[in-house]
Amino acid sequence: MGVDEQRNGDGRKEGRKSKYAVACSIVGSIISILMGYDTGVMSGAMLFIKDDLKTNDTQVQVLAGILNICALVGSLTAGRVSDWAGRRRTISFAATIFFAGSVLMGLAPNFATLLVGRCVAGVGVGYALMIAPVYAAEIASAESRGALSSLPDICISLGILLGYVANYLLAKLPLVYGWRAMLGLGALPSAALAVGVYAMPESPRWLVMQGRTEEALAVLRRECGTEDEAQVRLAEIKAAAGLPADSAPGVPAPKSSGKGVWKELFLHPTPPVRRILVAALGVHFFNHLTGIEAVLLYSPRIFKAAGIASRNEVLAATVGVGVTKTVFILVAILLVDRIGRRRLYLASLAGIIASLACLGLGLTVIEHSSGAPDHHGAARWAVALAIATVFTFVASFSVGVGPVTWTYNSEVFPLRLRAQGTSVGVAINRLINATVSMTFVSLYKAITIGGAFFLFAGLSVVAAAFFYFLCPETQGRPLEEVEETFSHGWCAAHRGGVPPAVEMRGTTVADGKTKAQP
Repeated sequence: MGVDEQRNGDGRKEGRKSKYAVACSIVGSIISILMGYDTGVMSGAMLFIKDDLKTNDTQVQVLAGILNICALVGSLTAGRVSDWAGRRRTISFAATIFFAGSVLMGLAPNFATLLVGRCVAGVGVGYALMIAPVYAAEIASAESRGALSSLPDICISLGILLGYVANYLLAKLPLVYGWRAMLGLGALPSAALAVGVYAMPESPRWLVMQGRTEEALAVLRRECGTEDEAQVRLAEIKAAAGLPADSAPGVPAPKSSGKGVWKELFLHPTPPVRRILVAALGVHFFNHLTGIEAVLLYSPRIFKAAGIASRNEVLAATVGVGVTKTVFILVAILLVDRIGRRRLYLASLAGIIASLACLGLGLTVIEHSSGAPDHHGAARWAVALAIATVFTFVASFSVGVGPVTWTYNSEVFPLRLRAQGTSVGVAINRLINATVSMTFVSLYKAITIGGAFFLFAGLSVVAAAFFYFLCPETQGRPLEEVEETFSHGWCAAHRGGVPPAVEMRGTTVADGKTKAQP
C-alpha cells in the first residue's frame, strides 16, 4: 500500500506494520460486498420480477429505491450504535440485518413480501455503508489510509460484479425460481460475516474513547510493529479524544457514548467543524447526482435503448460494466495516497462530464432515428458511442469520485464526531441515491433518456466547482490533525493555503521541509 520501504524518524523500517491493518480493513470491508451485490443483482432481477409478479414501472421504481430510503434510517442510527457498542459489533449487526432481508426476498411469494425484505436489507445497507469506511480509516496509518478506506468501495464494486454474474448464470432457471435465487443468495455470506467479524480487533480509537487504553495499545502494537511508535500513536489518539496523556485505564473520554454530538455538529459548530460538515455532506450530496445509480441499476434499459436486443446480451453487457467498475477502483486504490484526493476527484469528474455528454448525445441520436426504416444503420455510430461511454463513465466514476467520497467523509471528522458525522453523510448519500433510482424512469420519460444524462452532466460541473473551492487536501495527514486543515477558511483549498503533510512517524513533510515531531 505504498509504505513497504518507508522509515520513521529513527530509521526503523515501518512497512510490515501495514499488513495487519490491511488484513483488518479487508475483513471489515467485506460487509460492503453485500450492499454492492444487492444493487447489481436487482438490476437484472427486476426484469424477471416484472414478468413473474406483473409489476408496473411505478412498482419497479419503488422496489429499486426503497432500499435506499431504509438505508437512510439505518445510517442515521448506525453512528450512535457504533459509538455505544463498538465498530466491530456494528459490522456484525449490519450483516445480521442483511441476512434477514435476503431470506425474506429469496422466499417472497408476492410483491409486498419482496418489498418488506428489501426494506430490511436496506437498514443493513445503511449500517454497512457507515461503519466499513470508519473502521478502515481508524485502523489504518496516515500513509495508507486513503487506500484502506477505499476498500469498502472496491468491495461494493466487487459485490455489484457478483450480482451481475449471478443474474447471468441464474437467468437460466425457471422464472419462479430465478429471481428469488438471485436475491436470496446474499444470505450466505451475511451469516458467515456476522460470526467471522469477531476474529477482527476493535478499533483502537474507539477503545481509547471507552477508556480501554490497554486494549487499544495491544492493537496498536500489532499494527505499528514497534513499542515506541505504538505509544506515540496512543498519545495522539488520547489527545484527540480529550484525554490527558497520563489518564488512568478505565476512564472514558468525554462524549464517549456519542451524547451531545448532534449539538456540536449542527447547533453550535466551531468554524472548522462547520467547514468539515459542508465538505463531508457535500461530497455525498453530489456523489449520486453524477447519475451513477441510474447507470448501474438501469443499465439493462440503457443497453436496450442503445440497440442491444436479447436479454442474454443485455445481462452480459452489465457484467462488463461490473468488471470495469472493479478494475478502475483498484486503480484508484493505487493512486489515492500517491497523487492526493483533490487531483484524483477532479480528474475523475472531468471524465464523468465528458462521458455523460457523449452518452446523452448518443442516446438522443438513437431515439430520434428510431422511426427511420434502418434504425441501426442510421445511428450505428451513435449506438457505438452510447455503449462505449457507459463504460468510460463507470471507469471515470470508479477511479475517483466513488472511492474518494467514502475516504474523504471517513477521515475529515474529528474522533469525537466521526461516527455520527459519517452517518449523516451516508444518510445524505442514500437520500440522493433513492431520489435518483426512484425517479430515473419517470425522468427520462419526461425529458428523454438522452436529456436525463445531459442533466447529470450539468450537475457534475457543479460538483467540480464545489470540490475545487470547498474541499482541502487531506492526503498524508494523521486523523488527529485533519481538523486543523479546515481552519484556514472556505477557499483555502484552491489557493494552496493548506499544504499537504506526509506523516512518517517521527517526521512531517510539508512544503518540502522536514520538521521533527515531538
